[in-house]
Amino acid sequence: MPSTPDAPADLLRSLPLGTRVVVRSRVPGGFTDALGDLVAADGDAVTVRTRGGTAVVRLGDVVAAKPVPPAPERRGRRPQEG
Repeated sequence: MPSTPDAPADLLRSLPLGTRVVVRSRVPGGFTDALGDLVAADGDAVTVRTRGGTAVVRLGDVVAAKPVPPAPERRGRRPQEG
């Protein structure tokens, strides 16, 4: 089945809020990725809450997107021996 240019944007619009996603979009000079929880989606943009803050991505700039598994549990620090 051939993909259409709108396929990544359509996927993002169809996902339930709270889904963990990675979104690749065009920026001046190349591309960037936003990895985190989908917190908002409308006709023009999606908002992804990342570890570094909130990323608002225009759907017209999206070149790829997909849901991803939850982040692995963060492990605590090992006690120092000695």
